[in-house]
Amino acid sequence: MDLVKYRNLFLEESSDHLAEMSRALLVLEKDPTNGEAIDEVFRMAHSIKGMAGSLGYDAVTELAHKLEDRMDRIRAEGRVEPGEQGTPLLFKGLEGLERMVAQVRETGEAPPPDLPLVALLDARAAPPVQGDGTRGAPEPQPKKVPTP
Repeated sequence: MDLVKYRNLFLEESSDHLAEMSRALLVLEKDPTNGEAIDEVFRMAHSIKGMAGSLGYDAVTELAHKLEDRMDRIRAEGRVEPGEQGTPLLFKGLEGLERMVAQVRETGEAPPPDLPLVALLDARAAPPVQGDGTRGAPEPQPKKVPTP
């Protein structure tokens, strides 16, 4: 198997996917409910994950997977949340992928993992959005005690 050929294909396609992801994130920055842009970021992360996985770029795969998972959650909620956990975090994920792809381009080697960024993107770590737009578990309601 000609790894150089496949690495070059990965680099070319990843660059295209990252550019598409960047454009979609710019749209989401202005309109956090844009379903097409949400789907586009999800698809680009999914494509990068698959290509990186086939070449053994585990750090790229893991980061793209966390970004894909976060986008899946955003798809379910129908919007990117406001604040630092919204588009700023998604842009950090994009920048992390860009750094990793650049390292593959420069060295021809798999990049090291970015564990802090992976942890930040971990969609399971973020509590779901409540009806009022805030995050976290709902306040416990007092139990009603039946009256005799």
